[in-house]
Amino acid sequence: MDVIHKIGRRKTAVARVYMKEGSGKITVNKRDLANYFTTPTLQYKIKQPFALSGTEDTYDINVNVYGGGITGQAEAIRLAISRALCEVDAENRAILKPEGLLTRDPRMVERKKFGQKKARKRFQFSKR
Repeated sequence: MDVIHKIGRRKTAVARVYMKEGSGKITVNKRDLANYFTTPTLQYKIKQPFALSGTEDTYDINVNVYGGGITGQAEAIRLAISRALCEVDAENRAILKPEGLLTRDPRMVERKKFGQKKARKRFQFSKR
């Protein structure tokens, strides 16, 4: 198996995932997974595609991620890993799609409009 390269996005976070056969080591920005994502919830999110497809400790993952916050980065990595697993084995698609792991979340931050305090909040109105 060759190295598989996939991209995942969430809000403003962009994750580039390089997957190859190995022992299940996950490296994020040249740091260990547990070192980069300290909370167990985020670690679970990243490992979720492997758990569902039953491929834990099968692939080595190298991730370059930038932009956004840690939650957005974790979900971007999850999407990229899911896409890579679908390229390895087409049967994984039937497992991951119902769980919503192959869906790109389109929600982005709404832009601030001129004449307003924020995207939807207005300046205080004074009648007199």
